[in-house]
Amino acid sequence: MILTLDAVNCFYGRVQVLRDLSLRVAPGEVLCLLGRNGAGKTTTLKTIMGLIKPRSGRVCLGDVDLGGLPAHEIPRRGIAYVPQGRRLFAELTVEENLAIGLMARDRGASVRERVLALFPVLKERLAQAAGTLSGGEQEMLAVARALCLEPAVLLLDEPTEGLMPSMIAAILDTVRLLRSQGVATILVEQRVEAALSVADRVAFIENGTVKETCDVPSLRSDPTPLQRYVGVGLRSM
Repeated sequence: MILTLDAVNCFYGRVQVLRDLSLRVAPGEVLCLLGRNGAGKTTTLKTIMGLIKPRSGRVCLGDVDLGGLPAHEIPRRGIAYVPQGRRLFAELTVEENLAIGLMARDRGASVRERVLALFPVLKERLAQAAGTLSGGEQEMLAVARALCLEPAVLLLDEPTEGLMPSMIAAILDTVRLLRSQGVATILVEQRVEAALSVADRVAFIENGTVKETCDVPSLRSDPTPLQRYVGVGLRSM
């Protein structure tokens, strides 16, 4: 199913943060959102998840308008969200955190085993409290919990932040695998080269709207939009 945002306008109180923002992501596609801090990237993800309600415009998964649904219904429709900072239940074990993910769409042991096969280190840590894991292991757990929903769409907000290179590689490999399985992914990522290594298209957000969308080969040929909207050039990559 295609996820579509059409002319979405969102506010924090009286302050408008998204302005006629439109984008779409298809099954098996990775769309990266790039832009400076405060551009509206995280707000876009929160709007998809129903955590912020649009004042106007539509958010649709296939033919289903998500805008009128309560936030807790969005994961049940097949959209999983890994927020910046992971938001794990630190005092619960790895196994208990995964169980919470499974409950969202009534998934069982077979799904859990498929998810753990992606992150073997977590299988060795099932009885360990999530808060005692390393930063990379916590990010893996956050992604694994999201995948317990068997999502059609995965939203990742800064998944490589603060991670060592080996952990970054593992997260990016997971994104590539999910793409091959038909999962649509929207990725917010500050590491430009990491983003370009997995993305199919890049949407540049500025002042709460999508200013330009490029496919990755075009962006590598002409990185001008990176300088314009993110402030980095080819040498920074």
